Amino acid sequence: MNSWFEHAILYHIYAPGACGAPRHNDGVSPCVPRLASVHPWLDHIRELGATAILLGPVCESTSHGYDTVDLSRVDRRLGDDRTLAGLIDAAHDRGLRVLLDAVFGHVGRGFPAFRDLQARGRESAHAGWFSGVDFERRSRLGDPFTYDCWRDAHELVRLNLKNPAVREHLIAAVDGWVERWRIDGLRLDSADWIDDGFHAELRAHCDGRHPALALFGEVVHGDYRRFAGPGRLHGVTDYELHKGLWSSLRDRNLFEVAYTLNRQFGPDGLYRGLPLVQFADNHDVDRAVEQVGRRELLFPLYCLLFTIPGVPAIYQGSEWGIHGRRTVTDDTALRPCLSLETLRREAGPELPAAIRRLARLRRELPALADGDYLQLHVGPEQFAFLRRRNGETVVVAVNAAPGEATVHLSLPGVSRAELVEVLNPPDRFRLEGGAARVTVPGGWARVMRLEDPC
Repeated sequence: MNSWFEHAILYHIYAPGACGAPRHNDGVSPCVPRLASVHPWLDHIRELGATAILLGPVCESTSHGYDTVDLSRVDRRLGDDRTLAGLIDAAHDRGLRVLLDAVFGHVGRGFPAFRDLQARGRESAHAGWFSGVDFERRSRLGDPFTYDCWRDAHELVRLNLKNPAVREHLIAAVDGWVERWRIDGLRLDSADWIDDGFHAELRAHCDGRHPALALFGEVVHGDYRRFAGPGRLHGVTDYELHKGLWSSLRDRNLFEVAYTLNRQFGPDGLYRGLPLVQFADNHDVDRAVEQVGRRELLFPLYCLLFTIPGVPAIYQGSEWGIHGRRTVTDDTALRPCLSLETLRREAGPELPAAIRRLARLRRELPALADGDYLQLHVGPEQFAFLRRRNGETVVVAVNAAPGEATVHLSLPGVSRAELVEVLNPPDRFRLEGGAARVTVPGGWARVMRLEDPC
């Protein structure tokens, strides 16, 4: 596994939207260094408690960034090599690592190899670069051949990742990004659509040439062990738990998220030891406040996000609880250009302050980053669990109800001890016979370290 990634706190920026780039790239305009607009955010990201930035997509594309035209150059709407390398260097100066979006499963129709296929047809040296090419039929867009596309989006042409030349092209792009832009990791877009053999080849190549490079994949469905683990990606997104996080709070049914956590990380959990990326929202799903329904529930939501197993990720702007819903055909509302000054002035400091406290605890308490997980209590609006690592035990109790609640805890293998509050010091709760009654403030949580009694 990759030790820095396992202990990371990610801050996600969707670059085209955040930088106010035009929605369409004409392919001829001069480069505009819009990535420079991210510089003022770097100190905020560090102060929030994040340790790495997920930035993307940044390669030359036609529109939204995932219809890649050229993997070797920065999108002209965002800048050039100097713009991106300068931003990454500035992040490194603040102790922040940077991961980029890697779109390796498909390309845009403006990709040179696809243009060559359009021009030369059967004679093209790139006919084998794309999946499902059939010269006996015409495509919906009028090409004299059909091809496989991503999720019926014909502007996204699927690559044939069984072709050695395609793999070589993609891996060469990664080498170039490391050497020219000094990146620290990759998020593989739509990794569950990518041939498993490519993941293994990429991991082996990077282990040999870029051993500190972290590789995680966007995976929506399926068994995450297929994509992540020894010889595969270091981690993947946890969409299963994402759904449980917001809907259990919205529906006052914390049994849902408790069930998922136990299934994934409990004593017999499927994904014990696997660093899954946990998130409240991202550039593809409705903002967290839309999903949970009430702003007050963002506080217990982030309490869970920072104390459960996995790698927590914050999506730019959601630390202030901003709104945004997608439509069937448009994600624009999820990907706005934000003003840091305006958010600080108008959105209120309470939620960012809470996230800073939670991020600090995650960094200070190793058990929260990669400790074992055990459920202690679950009810409709209250939930408690412990995290344990190398003799350190941390107990987390979350209360999603608006008023104070008492949670009855029983810790296995403990007779007399104290639970010492570290999120809301200096409160203490005594354990007698391994049991304790803990009062939890409404819409908040307690994070308590187990200590010997005074």
